[in-house]
Amino acid sequence: MVRAGLTPERLTRAGAELADEVGFEQVTVSALARRFDVRVASLYSHLKNSEDLKIRIALFALEELADRVTAAVAGRAGRDALAGFADAYRDYAREHPGRYTAARLRLDPETAAASAGVRHSRMTRAILRGYDVAEPDQTHAVRMLGSVFHGFVSLEAAGGFSHTPVAAQESWAWTLDSLDALLRSRAWEDTG
Repeated sequence: MVRAGLTPERLTRAGAELADEVGFEQVTVSALARRFDVRVASLYSHLKNSEDLKIRIALFALEELADRVTAAVAGRAGRDALAGFADAYRDYAREHPGRYTAARLRLDPETAAASAGVRHSRMTRAILRGYDVAEPDQTHAVRMLGSVFHGFVSLEAAGGFSHTPVAAQESWAWTLDSLDALLRSRAWEDTG
């Protein structure tokens, strides 16, 4: 008999919380069963396996992060939109490290196309349109921004910036100012 109150949604949310506590890589159906003090078999009426659980957590994190970014960029343009977008990612990664990792999970093309990942791409492109960036440069710029933001967040989370007297926040602001100047200058426009 399935324990009352267990649903795929509740298990996904609990899995996301577990990911933040122990790391996304450590999330399994067995670990989730221990959290609810139930047998593993009782979760299989809601989840196929640990891979299914991880995909559900990834989709949950993508949706949650897209909602945050949407709120952060609403009514903003230019550097303000760029900073709102970037800060939403950085803050999410700090508050929810396991979920942030989950949001980076490689999804099959069909699942990815139906996910909130599409919203992330649209928001990035909307910010770039504010800088008058058109294709094919827009695709290059989307990749550049994603690489810079993810790289910074990952290095910061790993303690990579703790060995110098310059605060990471100063470098973050410098990075955003530099990206804004680059995008406004259109110095990259003729690289296609």
